[in-house]
Amino acid sequence: MARTKKNPEFDIQVDGEPYVWRLQRQGGWSSDAAGWRGMAIAVRHKEGQREAVIEFPPAGRPRFGTPLLQPTKLPSDVVAKALASAITAGWEPLSRGKTVTIVVDETGA
Repeated sequence: MARTKKNPEFDIQVDGEPYVWRLQRQGGWSSDAAGWRGMAIAVRHKEGQREAVIEFPPAGRPRFGTPLLQPTKLPSDVVAKALASAITAGWEPLSRGKTVTIVVDETGA
């Protein structure tokens, strides 16, 4: 029986360039930030290695028993807008270096 990837990657095109994104973490409580943290996605250029982690604000306290967000339910236009915002903020996807963390609002801007 084949094993499935825990964090599958999804393809997306922004300004004619191919990118790959995956859900980095679900939103939830964080003792590091001393509060609620929003979800984060990791993106990279399909031909590059440098990643950017794009953090969204917390969507509020989840109710008990609420199912976790599925990456397929995340609108592709929000991901594309967040990726464009990361590039505008100075992330160079084809350069070398450490992972960059960029915070956006709930719409990806």
